[in-house]
Order: sequence, then structure tokens, then C-alpha cells
Amino acid sequence: MQQTVLAETLLGDGRRLRLVEPTPEDAQAICDLIVEAFGNRPPVDPPPPALSETPAKVSAALAEGFGVLAIVEDEPAGIVIVSVDGPMAGIHRVSVRPGYQRLGIAAAMVEVAIEVLTARGVAAVELIARAEFPKVVAWWQRHGFAEVDRQGTSLTLARQLPVRKAAPTAEDTTELGRRLAAVVRAGDVIIASGDLGAGKTTFTQGLGAGMGVAGSIISPTFVLSRVHPSTTGGPGLVHVDAYRLGSFAELEDLDLEISLDDSVTLVEWGAGIAEGLAEDYLELDIRRGLDPEDETRWIFLTPIGDRWTASRDELEAL
Repeated sequence: MQQTVLAETLLGDGRRLRLVEPTPEDAQAICDLIVEAFGNRPPVDPPPPALSETPAKVSAALAEGFGVLAIVEDEPAGIVIVSVDGPMAGIHRVSVRPGYQRLGIAAAMVEVAIEVLTARGVAAVELIARAEFPKVVAWWQRHGFAEVDRQGTSLTLARQLPVRKAAPTAEDTTELGRRLAAVVRAGDVIIASGDLGAGKTTFTQGLGAGMGVAGSIISPTFVLSRVHPSTTGGPGLVHVDAYRLGSFAELEDLDLEISLDDSVTLVEWGAGIAEGLAEDYLELDIRRGLDPEDETRWIFLTPIGDRWTASRDELEAL
């Protein structure tokens, strides 16, 4: 059975990394990889079940879910096994073979696993981490996971997955923004990401039109922020461009807190900077496909916090 290639890239040292979906024929190699990786960690009590992994268990796990196998120059270097139970998924056996660590392989595997789950419409993913490994816990937290439960030294970490929408044309991107206007309310924060020309401002134009705000919505690059008051009695729209800002402190200098409670605040280029504006916010990520001739944009909406998690059905219905 042939492996399905999920992604390809180059590591920092120039070696080729392929991320593939393994087949049952890979079970023995995956088992060896898991035992080697977990055996290289400091010992804990009780020992991790991964040290007793078997090819039969690996094969069964792959049959019930899927895996992301990292291959560096034809050598298995890492594995992530994913289980899926309706809207919830689990990440298991995250392993990178000694000698291939600190090259970004684990992050690449997890990113691809999340993209596969998002395409399948899974709402959230969780995993178990050991409190004895605080650096590992911190790594997961940097990748958007938060502690939701603790049983002794076992921590359950979870994160919401994006809602994915396709926008074949610029008009479709605008229309998605217009539909989101029916979901937003005063106090909402939206943090928008995407390459230059991806469509962040186009989406914001649709949002503003749906909200019924005044003024032409254009990129606020040179003035950093623009305030668009409502013409219908609803919340206004504060449109911010954080491209030239280097920290949350610089964003605070814009005095956004003055309008935060009464408006919808959308921050372009805000990832890594604007998260401090609110505990609950909506992540908006707009990406192009690999084909330069294809104008389709993929729009990912990730709910963060109770307010947006409760609105996931509305996001999926956009």
C-alpha cells in the first residue's frame, strides 16, 4: 500500500522532509521509532505506556484514526498518531527519533495533523502530557494548547480547531465577511493573519458592509487604525494594522481600550501581538493555494475562549 504524501519541505540543514500518512506496513518501523524516542527521555514513574508499544497496537491505532510520519532522506524520523471520535480528536505518541530533534519536525507533524483534522470538520483536539516534563507542556502551550484537566501528574491539554471555508473569488471572501457581521457583537476582537494580498482587507470590507458602518474600509497601514462608526445603531468597527508594530506595548499605545467594549476590533497582522486585547477572540487566517493560477482563498476561523467556542455552529454555517 502506497503512502499518501501530506507535505514536503526542507529542514534548516537542507535535508528534505516528507510528511506522509503511514500504512499498516509501516507499523513495525513506527513501533521501533516510538520506543526509541520515549526511551531517550528521562525516566518517570509510572513509565509511559509508549515504552510497551507493539506493531499490532500501532496498526490498530492507524486503522481507527491516522498517522503523520516524518521521513528525512528516506529515513523514518518522527511520528504522530491521531484518533478521531466524532467532533473530538486525540494526539498520541508524538515521537522524534534522537538525532532528528530540534529541527522543527514535531511542529511540522502536528501542524499537518491539525490541517487534516480541520479538513475533516473536527472541532477540537486534546492530548495527555506529563507534568514532570514542563518544557514539553510549555511547547504544547506555545502551539495553542491549554490545560483543561489534571489527574495527578497527567495533564489534559486541548485546543479548538479552525472552521475552514473556501472562497474561490474575491467576492466570496467579501461575502464571508458580510455573513460574519451577523455573528459579531460589541466587544469582539478578531485577529487576522495571512500573506500580503491574501484578502484580509477584502474580508474586512465585507464585515464592515454587513455591520453597516460608515466610511471606506482600506488598509490602515499608514495611520495604524481607523474607526468606522455604525450607521444602524450597532457596534462600530475599529480596523487596525499591526504590520509595523513589534509588541503588544506598541499596540496599547493606540489606546484601543477606549473603544474596545463598544466596537468590533479587527487587527490585521495581529498574531503574536494582539492576543492581550481580550481573553476571548476569533483568529482569522486567510491562505492561498499552491497554484498561482487559482484565486481560491482558504479562510480558517479559530474560536478562542468561551464566547467564540459557543458560536462555533454559527461559524460553520457561514
